[in-house]
Amino acid sequence: MMAHSQQRLFANEPISYPKMPQVQFLGNKEKLLSWLFNFVPTSSLNRPLKFLDAFSGSGVVAYEAKRRNFSVTTNDILQYCWSITHSLVQNSSDTLNPEDIALLFHNTSTTNNLMQQLFTDIFFEQTETELLDQFRANVELLPLFKRSLALTVMNRALTRKVIMGHFAHLQAINYANDPIRIKRNPSIAKPIQLLFMELLPEFNQAVFDNTLSHQSYNQDILELLATQNNFDVAYFDPPYCMSHSDYQAFYHLPETFCRYWTDKQFTGGTRRYFPTLPSGFDKKTTIIQSFLTLFHLSQNIPLWLISYNDRSYPSVQEFEQLLLKTKRNVTMQRNQYFNSRGGKGSVKGSHEILFIATL
Repeated sequence: MMAHSQQRLFANEPISYPKMPQVQFLGNKEKLLSWLFNFVPTSSLNRPLKFLDAFSGSGVVAYEAKRRNFSVTTNDILQYCWSITHSLVQNSSDTLNPEDIALLFHNTSTTNNLMQQLFTDIFFEQTETELLDQFRANVELLPLFKRSLALTVMNRALTRKVIMGHFAHLQAINYANDPIRIKRNPSIAKPIQLLFMELLPEFNQAVFDNTLSHQSYNQDILELLATQNNFDVAYFDPPYCMSHSDYQAFYHLPETFCRYWTDKQFTGGTRRYFPTLPSGFDKKTTIIQSFLTLFHLSQNIPLWLISYNDRSYPSVQEFEQLLLKTKRNVTMQRNQYFNSRGGKGSVKGSHEILFIATL
């Protein structure tokens, strides 16, 4: 039987590097970082540990691993998420200067009007979607790290401006014109450019160099692990199936902004792109086989840390059985949510589960 240990396995103190700017991303582990890293070892080797954040999402875990002097590899299927880790984890020096800002907000003539076509009077007014199209055209003129940083800051501005910080609802315009809502959250009434400029200094300051090499990938994790798995620690935080797993619905707008799709249809009231990116981790019909494949491809990685939730499918007990098939030593930790944090998987009373699997 699996042991349900309540003791931390390792000690690992953070390094005095900048902290990551506050994020607004459903299911992010911002408030659980100290708890999670209690179970990540310090290196007993003559080199830094190689840390894989396989479903990087908001990037907070990968960024914390960089702060703790690991050599970090990140991956996420969403380009929106990749831009965060590319600009704040892989990038060690490039920031946005006044000349870059002038370029980004230059009133240029462009035929790119995807944001205007899709999202005017749904999430933003016409003047704001025009600005987004111009910004998106201008961002292509920057070097790659600056480009991803600019997109990261702008996408953070968009989640600040839209009530609830995601794009799976149709109340953005109504709330942005509601004095009561504005009093509660002034950001929803601020111009997008102003929000960008308010956020920029904190993101610039978050870029740092820990002297190690880092990589960020934007692909299916199973494809990545099929080609490289030389890591010491793998952190798996997949979508919590049947809980709050539909990140492509929540964040379709920043993904569309990053990719500027030319091969998609846009459907429903929120104008979500279709077809969606294929993932085996967000549907009941594919989730179990996807986990089995993930474990097989990761069999040479000494330590797995797997975030899970007691409202997900398969159940905690069924997931435990899947893990035990790998013949690893497995323990489990629980962290209860005392406040709701968005999504059915992090409501008050539910538990964040951490499986720790070692060779």
